[in-house]
Amino acid sequence: MSTKYMSDLKTQIRQFCSTYLLRLNTDLGQHFLVDQPILDEIVNAAKIESTDHIVEIGPGIGVLTKELLKRAGHVTAIELDDRMIPLIREYMRTNEPTNQRVNELTLIQDNALKTPMPTTPYKIVANIPYHITSPLLQHVFLESATYPTSMTLLIQKEVADRICDTKNASMLTVIVALFGKATKVINVPPKAFLPPPKVDSAVIHIDCYDSPLADAATIEKVLKLTKIGFSQKRKMLRNSFGTFPEGLELLSAAGIDETRRPQTLSVDEWIAVAKMAGQN
Repeated sequence: MSTKYMSDLKTQIRQFCSTYLLRLNTDLGQHFLVDQPILDEIVNAAKIESTDHIVEIGPGIGVLTKELLKRAGHVTAIELDDRMIPLIREYMRTNEPTNQRVNELTLIQDNALKTPMPTTPYKIVANIPYHITSPLLQHVFLESATYPTSMTLLIQKEVADRICDTKNASMLTVIVALFGKATKVINVPPKAFLPPPKVDSAVIHIDCYDSPLADAATIEKVLKLTKIGFSQKRKMLRNSFGTFPEGLELLSAAGIDETRRPQTLSVDEWIAVAKMAGQN
């Protein structure tokens, strides 16, 4: 990580915020990334083509947006804070005066958790407010009519590790695994942000499948069953599944040992249990 690059970008962003009297609202997760090599890592991990449509969540003043516009055919940026909308174009004009691609940016002032995703192919690339990580993944994968072809996200490191850890899974691991393969790209320290968050961060990349691993009805059952299973995560499955009729029979029919713990089950095994539930 280059200290010089980070220092230059941090100074640039500090000056911009000072000029426009912008005070960041950390309650909304506003921590601007000020490390150019990390920005480059995000863009490279997203494998952006000139024809790509990128959806960015929480662009702030447009630090990452500016990098995305250098490669993507179109960027749609969804920002909750209405103060940021006029500042995004201003930031890019101030720092990229020769950039002619600003017209390829669509700005939407809205809550990304309620905004419909594009109906045509798109990728999500974003430094998202950490508190919306799980709701955003559920919105995109479970509530949207179309799925992204990939997602490249800068999120809290603890959550990133959980999503990518298929050997010690969580509900979030299972949800993501139904729709794509997640890998961690790089860890990001607090000093890479302005202001620094209180937690470590990480970039993850999710290569989304052309279609989910199961149909909608089976996925719905997987979600219900994982809620039951993970309600007592550190206990054997027989403790949680034994609380409802035929729960243990479902595990047996799917070939799952009832003495296992929910975090040890693969997504395929959860699908197998859900299919058994569908036959009852």
